[in-house]
Order: sequence, then C-alpha cells, then structure tokens
Amino acid sequence: MNAIHPSELLRALPYARRYARALTGARESGDALVASALSMSLPDVTPRLALYAAVAKAAPASAPGAGPSALQRHLLLLTALEDLPIEDAAAVLDLDPAEALRELNAGRAALRVTAATDVLVIEDEPIIALDLRRLVEACGHRVVGIAASEAEAVRIATAKQPGLILADINLGRGGDGSHAVARIQQAMAVPVIFVTAYPERLLTAEGVEPTFIISKPFEPLALAIATFQAVNGSTRPPV
Repeated sequence: MNAIHPSELLRALPYARRYARALTGARESGDALVASALSMSLPDVTPRLALYAAVAKAAPASAPGAGPSALQRHLLLLTALEDLPIEDAAAVLDLDPAEALRELNAGRAALRVTAATDVLVIEDEPIIALDLRRLVEACGHRVVGIAASEAEAVRIATAKQPGLILADINLGRGGDGSHAVARIQQAMAVPVIFVTAYPERLLTAEGVEPTFIISKPFEPLALAIATFQAVNGSTRPPV
C-alpha cells in the first residue's frame, strides 16, 4: 500500500463503496469488493482515485451480456455516477485517454438499446418528479406511477409491481422515501435507486444502506447507467 494517510482513505471510502455497489448490484458484494481492494497495494494517485483503481482491479471479469461491456460499464460509472473527468477515469483503469473516450462513447450507445422496465418514482416536488419521469422515459423505461408520500408509494407499488424504484429521501410532509422503500421491499424484491444531494449521509456504515445512489444534481447519463445496473447488475455476475 502507498503512503496515503488512513484518514484520507476514510474520507474517500464512501465513494469507493458507492462505485463498488453499483458495479456488483448488491450491498454485500460491493462492500466485499471494497474490502478486497483495501488489502491491495494502492497506486500513487489521490486517495479517491486510488480506491477506485483498486476496486476496478479487484472486480472479477464477466461476460458482458446485453448492453455495455464490462470495461464500458466501469467508464460509465466512473464518469457519470462518480463524476470523474475522462482523463481521471482513464487513469483509474490504466487506459489511454483516447481509448477510454472511444469505449465510453460505445457504452453510451449500448445503453440506448437495453431492455426496458416499469419504474415507480417517489418524489414530492412536482417539477422534479416530472423531470425524473422525462429522464426515465428517455432511458427507454416506463413510469407506472409518481408518488409524493410514503402511503401513495406503497399503494402504487402494490398495484403496479414495478421493476425499479427511483426514490428521493426527503418527501416533506409526505414522510421519508427510505421508509416507503423499506415497507415496499417487505412485500416484494425490487431494486432501488436513491436520489439525494447528500450521498455521504447514506454511506455511514450504520443501519441498512442503499445499493444505488445518485447525487443531486445529476446528468441524464448518470441515471441511465444507474438504472441499467440496478435492473441488470443484481441479476448478473459482477462486472
């Protein structure tokens, strides 16, 4: 391991955990991947990039199946979900920047031909909810309902049986999005993406943590790759 101070690694750890969970499609396997990465020798770059690089190196290879290849998924997650410049993503994956850009563009194109699913949006702000609907539908999915409260979310989920939930945490007077998700998941197994302005608050190693988190504000591509991984990642071998 290089000379990165433990306190610096701790500050970078939530981002590595989010990346690893999105790669594998599950909390447990993602956290196990981070544990493996922490036992490796880290490259001599910033702590956050070093952890990303170790996670990518520790991730087992798999057949890509439909959609982006394994390498393209890494690049999509690093640039869209983790908000890295393409040069930093290329450094994490030990690629030439030009090659990384070609693979990233190919991955973006592959996202547009993936299978669709039914999505429940849990969001109490009407304008944001409509924007999320537009983005979800642009990704090729179908929005089967928009819920502004815990009770409405549970009711729609029970009736529509969505294949994916996109949820805000703070629903104002309507309650808590994480509570709504917990109630829904007691009755059905469904992947969830949380949308929040404070992702680090959901990765504290305390209580039950989400697998997929998108930071507000986010780019459409971040939602596209997160929905792909949420729907496909949890039912396939890790990339």
